[in-house]
Amino acid sequence: MRSFDLAPLYRATVGFDQIADLMDRVLANDVSQSAYPPYNIEKTADDAYRISIAVAGFSDDDLSVEVKEQALVVSARKNDEDEERNYLHRGIATRAFERRFTLADHVRVVGASHANGMLHIDLQREIPEALKPRRIEISRETKAIEKDVVDAQSVN
Repeated sequence: MRSFDLAPLYRATVGFDQIADLMDRVLANDVSQSAYPPYNIEKTADDAYRISIAVAGFSDDDLSVEVKEQALVVSARKNDEDEERNYLHRGIATRAFERRFTLADHVRVVGASHANGMLHIDLQREIPEALKPRRIEISRETKAIEKDVVDAQSVN
């Protein structure tokens, strides 16, 4: 795999740090992340999302959901109570895992639920009023513009 030097991007841009950091993360370590446990990302509404993770064999106490530095971190660690069991076949993987999801700006976790072997994490994008598009009303008055032009000509 090729390695790309993004240093010129840092030197030539201002305010695009998050994009460069995202590219660094994608190029550096996403290849090494395992596919366990399987998950779905679903868009449930215009500004709502749900991450569903298959966590068969884990209880609520074994699971942890945290938000740290714009990243959603889901981890699980199974208690060692299964050591005393004698399995003839063990097909349900209950090995420890940690799965990270990078959250976009203004996306927050609104809740998590665990049912039927699935962990559902609900996310909501909340755009601040200052960033929402606004419609600017166009006035039909020309008197104010003509007055400013006349005032400018009289000054010069």
